[in-house]
Amino acid sequence: MRTVYVNGEYLPETEATVSIFDRGFLMADGVYEVTSVLGGKLIDFDGHLARLERSLSELDMKKPAAFDDLLDIHRELVRVNGITDGLVYLQVTRGSDGDRDFVFPDPETTEPTLVLFTQSKPGLADSPAAKTGIKVIGIEDIRWGRRDIKTVQLLYPSMGKMMAKKAGADDAWMIEDGHVTEGTSNNAYIVKGNTIVTRHLSTDILHGITRAAVLRFAREAQMQVEERAFTMDEAKAADEAFVTSASAFVMPVVEIDGTALGDGTPGPVAKRLREIYLEESLKSAV
Repeated sequence: MRTVYVNGEYLPETEATVSIFDRGFLMADGVYEVTSVLGGKLIDFDGHLARLERSLSELDMKKPAAFDDLLDIHRELVRVNGITDGLVYLQVTRGSDGDRDFVFPDPETTEPTLVLFTQSKPGLADSPAAKTGIKVIGIEDIRWGRRDIKTVQLLYPSMGKMMAKKAGADDAWMIEDGHVTEGTSNNAYIVKGNTIVTRHLSTDILHGITRAAVLRFAREAQMQVEERAFTMDEAKAADEAFVTSASAFVMPVVEIDGTALGDGTPGPVAKRLREIYLEESLKSAV
């Protein structure tokens, strides 16, 4: 049985509770982060913590009392749950003042709710999908306008994954005004010639921690990078494509809306970036 962390306590998962009046439950008034664990160490932890701080700030949400201890809490959960490869999820909500109201509770008297839990994923870095690539479909992007804040409001991305599954694909890329924004739980990229193209940062997409690292490594490897919006037609005509996320790292895309890219197998740029990302991230893991 897993040990989880809830508001200062380490508990068996069956004993962990949160109020029915918690604003995360009632209004999706919360943010989250997920950090990968490889070889018992946390990948890109500082980046995830920095983005968490930004998300809290953007929503005018108070930091939980244990904020400065988050690294220790992550490490303790990895230790007690025996996680070699896996994930640590962290969620912060605005808490509960004992009732339901659209108006924010007084932060002076209502503490945020802080929850962390682990998932064991043996062989996380050796995903079979990374060797074969994944298939994606395009869907309309109808999410709210602040996708740069990593909120727990994940209903439409979840619906998007189900649309993909129903269509016999693995995931979906969301499209707004004729251009791809991002995947349901990842940032999206295409490769044409020697150039990697991915959407520029704005409120339209999540500012991926893995995205930032991968683009840095790509530039260090003398690869050309263009940060701009691209269309689905451009994507279908690309030499290769891939997505990045904290749990999938760099994942090749081999088919878009039924159109195979290249010879239908993972391309050299995606494969090389995955190798570099894993190699370099493990060096700096904590």
